[in-house]
Amino acid sequence: MAIDTVNPATGETLKTFTPLTEAEIETKIALAERTFKQYRQINFSQKAQWLIKAADLLETDKQKFGELITLEMGKTIESSIAEVEKCAFVCRFYAEHAEQYLADRHITTDASQSFVRYQPLGIILAVMPWNFPFWQVFRFAAPALMAGNVSLLKHASNVPQCALAIDRIFSQAGFPSGTFQTLLIGADRVKAIIQDDRVKAATLTGSEHAGQSLAAAAGDALKKVVLELGGSDPFIVLESADLEMAVATAVTARMLNSGQSCIAAKRFIIADPIFDRFQQKLVERYQLLKVGDPMLADTDIGPMATRQIRDRLDAQVQKSVQMGAKLLMGGKPDFDRPGNFYPPTILTDIPANAPAYSDEMFGPVAALFRVKDIDESIELANSTVFGLGASAWTNDSIEQARLINELEAGAVFINGMVKSDPRLPFGGIKRSGYGRELSSEGIQEFVNIKTVWVK
Repeated sequence: MAIDTVNPATGETLKTFTPLTEAEIETKIALAERTFKQYRQINFSQKAQWLIKAADLLETDKQKFGELITLEMGKTIESSIAEVEKCAFVCRFYAEHAEQYLADRHITTDASQSFVRYQPLGIILAVMPWNFPFWQVFRFAAPALMAGNVSLLKHASNVPQCALAIDRIFSQAGFPSGTFQTLLIGADRVKAIIQDDRVKAATLTGSEHAGQSLAAAAGDALKKVVLELGGSDPFIVLESADLEMAVATAVTARMLNSGQSCIAAKRFIIADPIFDRFQQKLVERYQLLKVGDPMLADTDIGPMATRQIRDRLDAQVQKSVQMGAKLLMGGKPDFDRPGNFYPPTILTDIPANAPAYSDEMFGPVAALFRVKDIDESIELANSTVFGLGASAWTNDSIEQARLINELEAGAVFINGMVKSDPRLPFGGIKRSGYGRELSSEGIQEFVNIKTVWVK
């Protein structure tokens, strides 16, 4: 696979990189192993200072980093800058809380003292996606580095300059050489790296196929992995909901990042008494969205990251329409301009066997479903192989309790949009993956949870 920067807004190849050789990969793994032996002994205070410095660097140059994100994967400049700011937040969060999260936990037993101690594992391989090229890396790296681990990053091949920029940030912040290293390699090299005895665990955010491949390779070597995979998140709106707020949020929840987000709302499940009004308001709001150059401040929807991703989405839409789905707006690539543009699209009356009914639609396409009541909404929401997030809108406390308890997802947001937050654990169930990132649960994924018993 080529490792290069292709501007999604123009299709122009801007920069090409040569993948690392086997010898270069070996040099980096060897450096990481040597570094870990010393780095694991460094106290929390020093690591926190370096992480805060990384946050400062992110904030100082957020415009530059934002433009780099937009250049490589096409999201709007406003959302790119916001992503960089969120990375600074997660750095400061773990700089402040890591020591508390990893403090010895004393437990009363028949021993004179017994406790749990959390110790780093060593080299952690991170296989990261292109859709949030800074955030996905920092939400793993901040807790992993504070825990005393070192990291090797295999980033998506279409965001190599983002990967190298992150590497430089950690270096400029003061982290020792070998603590965090970017590997410019193709996916075909991942298996050998995770099966290297010096690499102790891995994390991946990406597709089901990529997750299965990494999990299989790690399983052969009996190594832990954390997987955050796809999603087909429901967005349920019941009759008691604040309809205006739900519709306004539905726009952002589906169109953020041009719809290219695992936790984007993808299936809008609307109670029958309010369905027609919701549909009308959603179409009106989608029609106001401006598709265009993502570097311009007034653009709402930028291009999709690659031509292949756009074409796959269009194939899903066309097949769904051919099978009987009703197209309310959009539904055709914009061939009048260069780049990978796809317009905001809404489908309804979707047959149960159509792609838009159950597949993950990774782009600016909303699927609308009419249901008669909360029972039917929960049944439809759960009728998917995915279980990442779910957003539900109701002001009825009994309905809220049922939705919280019965929706099959790693996160349920009531009257709000699903989002990741360093203060809360993040992850999915079913084919959306396993393990957690963020909060105390995230930092404890890649440590040895050691029981200590003293007579």
